[in-house]
Order: sequence, then structure tokens, then C-alpha cells
Amino acid sequence: MYHRNMNMYKNIASIAALFGDPTRTTILASLVDGRPLTAGELAYIAEVSPQTASAHLTKLVKGGLIVMEPQGRHRYYRLASSKVAEVMEEMASLTTPAPTRSLRESDQAKALRFARTCYEHLAGELGVAITNALLKKEYIQESDEKYRLTALGEKWLIEFGVKIDGLNRLACSIPRHIDWTERHYHIGGPIAVGITRRLIELGFISRGPARRSILITEAGRIQIQREFDLEL
Repeated sequence: MYHRNMNMYKNIASIAALFGDPTRTTILASLVDGRPLTAGELAYIAEVSPQTASAHLTKLVKGGLIVMEPQGRHRYYRLASSKVAEVMEEMASLTTPAPTRSLRESDQAKALRFARTCYEHLAGELGVAITNALLKKEYIQESDEKYRLTALGEKWLIEFGVKIDGLNRLACSIPRHIDWTERHYHIGGPIAVGITRRLIELGFISRGPARRSILITEAGRIQIQREFDLEL
């Protein structure tokens, strides 16, 4: 019986091996924001040759962690689902921060810790702060290790102009992600993506120079403070 029960865990080693290689980890981390990249772009980010990147990408596709989408002469790669991004963030939360080797790395780390995208929704200090504000305002409530949108929250989403096509907001549970830099939860899923897109649309936030980083605009700082009762 013991051996039969252990069989269900056999595939964990193969998936863990895909995550465990430093080059593949870099590739996966580069795709966590949800935007697809070409093999050449991923090779550049991972600092490996195109041939080496291609070999790793083939393994990740076969392992079901990423998918390839041809567009004209180019092949774009993206994470197979938001679940892969969640696993990456969960594993990162178990690690200790890597030491920075330069002022540039230190600045990038600070920028990512403050605000970044995780599969198109906000994470970092700003993502956690907005999540806490939504809880305080009772727009969302904790429910079975997830969040639930309240009627008050539904009203706010409409008034704030958040568009989530084809989704019954009140019937939709909101994933709760552990933030790997803050060690606190932030919201994920379609509603979190919708809020993030609306903040970008309004010009309150913009994409920063470091990949995945998010900046608050001058006007956005005032408006976000006002909308969410935050001190930034």
C-alpha cells in the first residue's frame, strides 16, 4: 500500500528537474509577467547561446510548463498557464534573497520589490498594499484560502471602470498568491488583471525599465493614495 501511494509522486521529480536548472529558471522567471518572448530574447536574458536556449525551451515545452506560438517568421514562448507563475512565486518565497553584485542589480531588486507584474497582475509592496486596502474597504473578503468579491466590491469595480469580459464577478473566486518578496498575500486572477490594466489605462502606473517592474506616475501617486487610502 505504501509503494502504491508513493507512485502518485513519481512525476514530481521530473517537473522539479525542469524548474531546478538555472537557465530554465531564468527563462521561466522572464515569462512570469505573462508577456510572450522569442527564443532569441530569452537566450539574451539567460545569457546563453541560441542553441542552448532552444534545447532548454524544447524541454520546457515537452514538460508542459511553456507553450510555443508561431507568428509569421517568429516563434513566441509563454507560460502554459498562470499556475506555473504561481509555482514560481511560491518557490521564490521559500528562498533567501540572492546577494546583489552591483548597484544596478540593487536598484532593479528594489524596483521589483516595490511593484512588479506577476502574470499581468500587480505584485510587490504595491500589490500587497492594494490587496489590504480592498480587504479594509470590504470590497473583498477571505474565503477558504481565497478571496471573494463582495457586492460592495462589484459596485466599486464598475465605478472604477474595470472591464472583465465574460466573467460573473460575484461568482468568481479570487486567487490568493503569496508574494515572494513581501511574504504576504496579494490578489491574482482575472479581477486582479483587470484592476492592473485599468490603473495602466488611467495612467496611474506604467511599466518600468527593469523587466516586470512597475512605476507609479506622479499623478498616479496622488490618485492611488486617494482611491485606496494608502500612504505611498
